[in-house]
Amino acid sequence: MTFSFLRISGSPMIFLGVALMTGCGIYKFNGASINPEAKTVNVKLITSKAPLAPPTLGENLTEVLRNKITSQSRLVQVNSDSADYVFNGYVSGYDITNAAVINVEQAAALRLTITVTMDFKSRLSPKDNFNQPFSRFEDFSASQSITQVQDQLITQINKDISDDIFNRAFVNW
Repeated sequence: MTFSFLRISGSPMIFLGVALMTGCGIYKFNGASINPEAKTVNVKLITSKAPLAPPTLGENLTEVLRNKITSQSRLVQVNSDSADYVFNGYVSGYDITNAAVINVEQAAALRLTITVTMDFKSRLSPKDNFNQPFSRFEDFSASQSITQVQDQLITQINKDISDDIFNRAFVNW
């Protein structure tokens, strides 16, 4: 059984559907809803207040977040507090804890947890402003030292935290 009323030459209907969904500038296929009037973003350098954090952690996270925002939106990174969106944050936690133990005295797995406190300001929609911590972790074998796995763990955690920050700011979860 076919539905002939739906066959209005498929290609124009697909084009029309895509044009309607993206034409207003608010909906994007990545789920982000960014005000169509917004043009600029300022992701300020993320500093570190966590005593054990590597010195480049904040810089690396800043770059990951900037790249996420500029690649997933039409926003342009600027260095101005008058940007449409401003992200200002700091690493507030960098902790290594036991994730699993074999017995009372021996850990089987360790966990690296990084917490970033982010302050987000929207010049166009102040009701969307927030200040909140974002925390992610990765486990690693206790047979490895943190120096052996730190770069790999930080890369993954930075990606996850930047996804969380992006989603909180632009996907409204």
